[in-house]
Amino acid sequence: MLDPLITPFSEFEFMRRALVGVIAIALGGGPIGVFLMLRRMSLTGDAMAHAILPGAAVGYLLAGLSLPAMTVGGLAAGVIVAMAAGLVSRYTSLKEDASLAAFYLLSLALGVTIVSLRGSNVDLLHVLFGTVLALDDGTLLLLASISTLTVLALAVLYRPLVLECVDPIFLRSVSRSGTPTHLIFLGLVVLNLVGGFHALGTLLAVGMMMLPAAAARFWSSDITMMMVVSMLIGIASGIAGLLLSFHAELPAGPAIILSAGAVYVASLLMGREGGVLWRLWPGKHLEA
Repeated sequence: MLDPLITPFSEFEFMRRALVGVIAIALGGGPIGVFLMLRRMSLTGDAMAHAILPGAAVGYLLAGLSLPAMTVGGLAAGVIVAMAAGLVSRYTSLKEDASLAAFYLLSLALGVTIVSLRGSNVDLLHVLFGTVLALDDGTLLLLASISTLTVLALAVLYRPLVLECVDPIFLRSVSRSGTPTHLIFLGLVVLNLVGGFHALGTLLAVGMMMLPAAAARFWSSDITMMMVVSMLIGIASGIAGLLLSFHAELPAGPAIILSAGAVYVASLLMGREGGVLWRLWPGKHLEA
């Protein structure tokens, strides 16, 4: 009975590599997604995922499908867009969400145009949707490094990040760590999106951040537990998506995100913390 679950990973090296890659993405992206959700920045993650595309496309234009060139280009583009959106919202009447939306649309169009200047439709699909089944040693090392750095950074910044989610005014009144914490957090967002970009592409990278985090919110109200549940959902979705891709001959990246989406829908219906069914049939009230 377990052969369909074990055989793809035991017999095919590319499946084992993809498994390691999605686990690394889930371990780093899950906690980042929880904090994005709690800070009401979920759509910011989506905007930043598109913002890295022009930089990665320039790296591709200069060096082909080169891991260092596309990584550095994506990081640079993400940081530039984040800073530009912040400056626009600070010095003009336009709010940050509107400026991010404008930059992300421009970034997506510019990135697709740059890739199209040199590459084929196959290259464009690689950039947009990733190649999780073709991860090499360098990419796996990059994903593992990003995941490790993210977990360590969040361990150090955990208290100010939680305070900023709950009461940013109080944090500013008792400490000057608010602004540095926010900037470091945005850097971690960009870093994880760049890592996810190499495996899942720019259009799907944010899915492994936000869908497990949103699903975890229906199972716990404790931030630490939400982070753990988000990681576990991300890993489970990655495994399920890879198996679905293997047996049903579907694209691996979309299959992984669809698996995460299925977990989100199930959590929405059955989650103990605000799920639909629990709201329809609440428990009995305590009696004196």
